[in-house]
Amino acid sequence: MALFEVLIDIAHLPGVADPAGATVERALPALGYTNVSDVKIAKSIRLTIDAPTAEAAETQVREMCERILANPVIEDYSLRISETTSP
Repeated sequence: MALFEVLIDIAHLPGVADPAGATVERALPALGYTNVSDVKIAKSIRLTIDAPTAEAAETQVREMCERILANPVIEDYSLRISETTSP
């Protein structure tokens, strides 16, 4: 078995309302940031997984995303997986 560090980025699908992003976008001009648009608030999950291969780790993490970590109806996710030697 090998250890893999996984970074999961989860964001709203295009067309899905992002109230937190809209609130930040409306507040930025009051702070002097008038050149910012299209603000999106997303979440990031980092974890370490013990798996026989990177492919097996990816399969398991995708299953976790579909079952609990992301809401596939309104969110999309991307993964970055790299082998590590530290727990």
